[in-house]
Amino acid sequence: MKLKYSKILLKLSGEVFEGEKGYGIDFSKVLDFASEIKDIYDKGVLIGIVVGGGNIWRFRDFSNVDFLERTDSDMLGMTATVMNSVVLCSALKKLGLKARVLSAFPCESLVETYNISKAKKYFKDGEILIFAGGTGSPFFTTDSASALRALEMECEVLLKATKVDFVYDKDPLKYKNAKKFESLSFKDVINKKLGVMDLTCASLLDESGVSMLVFNLNKKGNIKKAVLGEKIGTIIKN
Repeated sequence: MKLKYSKILLKLSGEVFEGEKGYGIDFSKVLDFASEIKDIYDKGVLIGIVVGGGNIWRFRDFSNVDFLERTDSDMLGMTATVMNSVVLCSALKKLGLKARVLSAFPCESLVETYNISKAKKYFKDGEILIFAGGTGSPFFTTDSASALRALEMECEVLLKATKVDFVYDKDPLKYKNAKKFESLSFKDVINKKLGVMDLTCASLLDESGVSMLVFNLNKKGNIKKAVLGEKIGTIIKN
């Protein structure tokens, strides 16, 4: 089957690493994700990945801790993304794939520090690159990091894998009357104040012309369907 996208940035939310546990890392779930990634890798897709850290730490979950500085909390979140990235990289390597973690938040004893020139070379050579540490700076989400890496690696699309099937006007897990969207513009996302991404991410993608597809990762085969261009999830364009 013909690929619609051959160069992608896959954004995995930290929450999908929880599996049914509700916290931490479900290692069997990570292996499942790695198998799905292998499926598209074997078809010749160049793959960059940004992993969130919400299954371990994120600022908003601990914002009530008044003695913890926001910058420190954000750096703990960056550390969490490194942890998730190393686990995913190990799972990919177990399946025989060439994978590497590059972190914008330096952890040199564990992973290589992100360098755009090296990253482009590794990417061109067909390595799966897992971009950890967000942007390397506090106050920016991993959504913004995803948009940034997608542009730097000249990806055709940003695939945002989540726990829900579409973008909704409110949380469908809490509200039964949540309205789903099959297509949107980035300006819609901004004007409707939809929580699918932060404004920095939306602005970067809107200006660049790179589309985002939001879909449910927990439905097996959806990553493959996404790169083949099958109709799933919500497509967001400029």
